[in-house]
Amino acid sequence: MRRREFVTLIGSAATVWPLAARAQQSDRVKHIGVLSVGNSPKLKEYLVAFQRGLELAGWSEGRNAQIDVRIATPEQAHVRAEELVALQPDVILACTTPAALAVQRATRTIPIIFVAVSDPIGPGLVANLARPGANLTGVLSFEDTITGKWLAMLKEIAPHLERVALVANPKTSPYDYFLRAARMVAPSLAIEIVSKPIESGDDIEETIASLARMMNCGFVITPDTTTIAYLDLIIALAARYRVPAVYFERDFVSAGGLLSYGIDFAAHYREAAAYVDRILRGTRPADLPVQAPTKYETVLNLKAAKALGLTVPPGLFVAADEVIE
Repeated sequence: MRRREFVTLIGSAATVWPLAARAQQSDRVKHIGVLSVGNSPKLKEYLVAFQRGLELAGWSEGRNAQIDVRIATPEQAHVRAEELVALQPDVILACTTPAALAVQRATRTIPIIFVAVSDPIGPGLVANLARPGANLTGVLSFEDTITGKWLAMLKEIAPHLERVALVANPKTSPYDYFLRAARMVAPSLAIEIVSKPIESGDDIEETIASLARMMNCGFVITPDTTTIAYLDLIIALAARYRVPAVYFERDFVSAGGLLSYGIDFAAHYREAAAYVDRILRGTRPADLPVQAPTKYETVLNLKAAKALGLTVPPGLFVAADEVIE
């Protein structure tokens, strides 16, 4: 299969995306299913990184591997998962928590590798990180302890803050997972945590406007497919209402947001490819511990800081992996 065929991502959230000429199948071709819930603007880039990771491990599309991708909204996840399971792939890559849960419901036998998941224990994807059990394991995106880092960074750049809201959709993210961690850390930073769950663009607009009315309030966008879908709206509202925020993903800062601290998602998908490779070579998911992140990156937007009237502390400036001017 040509590279340009792989990277052509149809925009529909319910896309059926076959990536191989099935006429080339043979007894040695391995079948990989992929389910993504939420059509992130960067999904194409991440799946290319996943394919490159497979190639480094010796799995080439059209030669000894076949990949089928389904992209769905949260409401369509179960149907798309059933479609993939009906194809009887050797392994399924589940992108995001809703995808992993949908595939888990659809099969208890096909190996599943998850990616872009923050709390696999809470919803019952795995028994524990060291010994996942059953047919799932994967690559953890964020541990709950990162919440303290987000709050500390926001307080460092905006020391006047007295309250910080956590903003995400509980239906598409482990909201309580991060909320509990935030409330444990908050007293040491002399801030109050405000719970602000959202589901729609209207919710986001009302939430950020309400934070501006509170005075001395900022917010944290925790990992969530819903907030990614509304990235531009969130950045525009934060600027309009002059509310400082820290984000889990660098794309928010590239779009004009203040500050982010998170993982390299392309590298994250390449790590998932390494686990898919081990499954294809005979390792059981139960024998593969869930991998924790090992590297984070800080991205700082000086223009956004200036617009908010904030002075960037020297320590934060030096610690930034990338500074956008």
